[in-house]
Parts: sequence; structure tokens; C-alpha cells
Amino acid sequence: MDNSHSVKPIPSPNSSRWLYIILAIFAMIIIALSIWLISAKSSLRVLQEEKDNQRQFLQREVDSLIEEHNRTKAAYGQLADSMMIKDSIIIANANEIKTLLNDQWEYYKVKKKLERLQVISQTYVRQMDSLYTVNRDLTEENERIREEVVSERKRYKELTKSKEELSGKVEQAAVFRTFNVDVKGIRQRGSKSETDTDKAKKVERIKICFTLAQNSLIQPGNKNIYIRIAAPDSKILVKSRDDAYSFMFKGERLQYTIMEVVDYNNSDHSACVYWDKRDTQDLTPGLYYVDIYEGDNQIGEANLLLK
Repeated sequence: MDNSHSVKPIPSPNSSRWLYIILAIFAMIIIALSIWLISAKSSLRVLQEEKDNQRQFLQREVDSLIEEHNRTKAAYGQLADSMMIKDSIIIANANEIKTLLNDQWEYYKVKKKLERLQVISQTYVRQMDSLYTVNRDLTEENERIREEVVSERKRYKELTKSKEELSGKVEQAAVFRTFNVDVKGIRQRGSKSETDTDKAKKVERIKICFTLAQNSLIQPGNKNIYIRIAAPDSKILVKSRDDAYSFMFKGERLQYTIMEVVDYNNSDHSACVYWDKRDTQDLTPGLYYVDIYEGDNQIGEANLLLK
């Protein structure tokens, strides 16, 4: 009998071994992917928690700053009314930060805005302290003068008319005074046409107009008038930091924005000067401070609020 067709082939040991190896590799891959997915999910959860903590921290910082700002205003009472413009800037910046925190936001962008707001708030407090000190000193000085005037009234009754005229002349110091100081943002239209604007992005020039008051005690002739424009971050707008664009003021060298030579003849003299923004320069919204100098005297000041 032929039994050749009834004998079954015996599987090769090598083929079974490779099958187990392949299955083991697939199992290891599945385990590795599972571990990676769990780790990634955990990392995302940690990152989200960190971002939430950062947002809560920044929110607390803003709330704390506004609470401190409101306490400062309440403490100084009516003096705070003279700082309404800076107060509105602080509130507007705080609201902007809160809006960013409630929307999609970047930590470093919001943190930078918060740091800038803290600087503005600190400047507000310093200026308020200065106003309070000046107001207190003026009150004390006025009281002292009133007492001196009362006690010395009899003594001055016998002064002659010539002495009264001399006293009046001494009070008229030989120092420039300015009036009608006006600062505007300008947008140039063509070579000669210009329009006023308070939009920081549209301002191409800053125009400063002023009038030097009549003063017979000042020597006539050419006078160097220096103007400094301080941006909201207190940096002076200058063409260059070289000494060529500086002047001496009470022993200190200051950078100037504009210098104007005025031919003064002891009568009222009006002038307008311009500061031109560079093409690559951006003006930030906020309050710009303009100070006018001649010699060792600050003879005028004004502000410009750009939105």
C-alpha cells in the first residue's frame, strides 16, 4: 500500500520562531505608542495648567495695580483731577490687557504690556506726590508770607514812590516767558497742505507754535530756543545722541529735539517749528510732553495726546 499521500508536512521550526518575533515586535510597538500617547496627553495637560496659572497670575497683577491706582486717587482727593489724562491712559491700558487675557493671548506679549502699564502707574504716583508736595509747600509759603506781610505792614508804609517802582522792576526778571504754546500732530497732504490729527499712526510731523513775550530787560538779538519732546516712555525724540544735538541747562547736558534761532527785538515774537518723523519710525499712542528752553530757563511747556 502507498502511504505517501497520508503523511502531513512538519512545520519548520524557523518559520514559527520568526512569527513569534514579528508578533513580539508589534506588541512592543503598540506598548510604546500607548506610553507615548499617555505621556503626550499628560504633557499637554501640564502645559494647559501652566498657561492657566500664568493667565491667573497676570489677571491678579492687573487687578492689584488698578486697586492700588484707585486707592492713590482716593488718597489725593481733588489733586487727582489734574491728572485725568494719565488716569484715562492707565484705565485704557488695563482694560486692553484684560481683553487680551479673555481671548487668545501670548504670555510674553501680555507681560510686556503689563510691565509698561506698571511704569506708567509708577510715574502717575510720583507726579501725584510731586503735586501734593508743591501744593503743601505753596500753602505753607502763603501762610508764612501772609504773617510777614501783617507784621511788616507798618514798615513798608513809608517807602517812597521811587522805591515802589524799583521793586516792581526787579520783579520783572530778565527771563523769557512764552504764551499761546500749542502742539499738534500733523499729517502732510502734498507739499504745502497739512491737516491736524491725533492718531499716532497717521502723525508725520509734530508742530509746536509759541509766542515769546515782550520783555524790555532782555538783550535783543539772536536767541537759541531749544525744544524737547518726550514720548510716553519718557524717551526724548532726537535726531542723534551726539553732543551736536545737545545744550547745557544748569550745568547739565541735555539732548534736544528741535533748535530754533529767533531774532528777538524785545517785542512779542511768534514762531512755529516742526519735528519730522523718520520713515522707519513709529509713534506710540500716549501723552507726549513738550518743554521749551532758553539759556538756563525752562520758558514753556505743553502736552500732546495721541490715540
